[in-house]
Amino acid sequence: MHYRYHDSPVGPLLIAADDSGLQLLLMELDSRPWRIEDHWQPAGRELDAVCSQLDEYFAGKRRQFELRLAPRGTAFQQAVWQALLAIPYGRTCSYSELANVIGRPQAVRAVGTANGANPISIIVPCHRVIGRDGSLTGYAGGLPRKQQLLELEGVLQPAQAQLAL
Repeated sequence: MHYRYHDSPVGPLLIAADDSGLQLLLMELDSRPWRIEDHWQPAGRELDAVCSQLDEYFAGKRRQFELRLAPRGTAFQQAVWQALLAIPYGRTCSYSELANVIGRPQAVRAVGTANGANPISIIVPCHRVIGRDGSLTGYAGGLPRKQQLLELEGVLQPAQAQLAL
């Protein structure tokens, strides 16, 4: 596994990938701890494409990522993360809508838990999932960052956000 820290408008990011693809993209102060495993190696050029595409996204020049993704999770989590990838740039959906998309309409809380466990934030756009009432709820990177990402994508105007604290 190769890893790199990358500066971004939402703060430092930890990025990690192996030969199967990108496995991790976490934000500083993410609710999950950053753990660099002993066997991980600092990246050379292995993560250049990830960093370049992230820079383009933050500059407003990229709406879709073209990267090989390899997040690790249960079959249910994988289904949720695949559904997240189908939410277009500049759009949002609710947790209940996401549960319907994966064919598990009664599993709204489980969908929320899987969404929160997404190991590849930003690229697997868990920030695009909001409360049914339009409020910004639950984001491992913190609600201010969720708001910032949705503002970048034009979903929210800076004064429009309703943070659910």
